[in-house]
Formats: sequence, C-alpha cells, structure tokens
Amino acid sequence: EVQLVESGGGLVQAGGSLRLSCQASGFTSDDYAIGWYRQAPGKDREGVSCISTSGHSTIFADSVKGRFTISSDNAKNLVYLEMSQLEPEDTAVYYCAAVLRGWCGFYGTGMDYWGSGTLVTVSS
Repeated sequence: EVQLVESGGGLVQAGGSLRLSCQASGFTSDDYAIGWYRQAPGKDREGVSCISTSGHSTIFADSVKGRFTISSDNAKNLVYLEMSQLEPEDTAVYYCAAVLRGWCGFYGTGMDYWGSGTLVTVSS
C-alpha cells in the first residue's frame, strides 16, 4: 500500500524559510511522479510543483517561482519542497500526492495517492 507522509510545516515569519518533506513508501514501481499542492482557507487547491523519479521537475505556480524548489532523494523515497522568502499568501495546508506512470495534474486531478497534509502558516 502506497503511503505519503508530509512533514516540516509550521509557523514562520514573512521572509523566512521552511523545508517540507514527503516520505513515500509502498511503491512497487519506480515510474511515478510526486507533486506538491496547497489549499488555503476558502480557496481552491493549487498545484505548486511536481517531480518525477527520472528527475524531471517543474514549478506550476507562478507565484512561487524563484522562491520554491522541489527536489528528491530517490534512494530514501523523499521529496522536498524548499520554500524561501515566504509570504502570508503562502499560508495553506500543503499536500504531497503521487501519480503512477504519469505526470502531476495541475489541480491534483488524476493523482493516485495523497498524504494528509502539513500546515504552513506565514505571519506578517
């Protein structure tokens, strides 16, 4: 059974940094992609970034380009989201999700597995 567990969220002041981690387990194939998504209160879920096991990655959200970086450690089945220059608008629950033999859907459509999320709160 595939499981995704996020960690690293918390409270940070504007301008600060956080690193989120997504620990993946249970995959029987090494052909998958993991994406980071976020959902702020009262807003739709938004795709943040995606990375495949082959190393291809992208940042979806224009608002985080230049501030967020996605990376992975395939040997440890970990995917990271490095967030810097955080803004109050980045406050949200951040989820990681996985899709087998495919690519991340921008709004999370088509993703096969989801973590339970980790809360990031950025104070002004």
